[in-house]
Amino acid sequence: MSRPGAGAGYEAARIRFELGEAVRLRREELGLTQVELAERTGLKQPAVARFEAGGTMPTIPLLERLAEALEMRLSVRFEPVGKAS
Repeated sequence: MSRPGAGAGYEAARIRFELGEAVRLRREELGLTQVELAERTGLKQPAVARFEAGGTMPTIPLLERLAEALEMRLSVRFEPVGKAS
């Protein structure tokens, strides 16, 4: 992490992974397949799979579509760096 920008790259990867994991867990909780979630969001199944694996950084509109499809409300917030998990 001594290279310039390495910390920012790690943080972006962590966010992608956590978002993907949260979507996968909720999808499984609802008993949905990736295909069914894709249909609810207007995506293709491979896009859902990439998202769940942390392979893409979503836009706010995509997060809103996912939240609606997963019967959830999207909440975006800022946290002080010292308190962020």
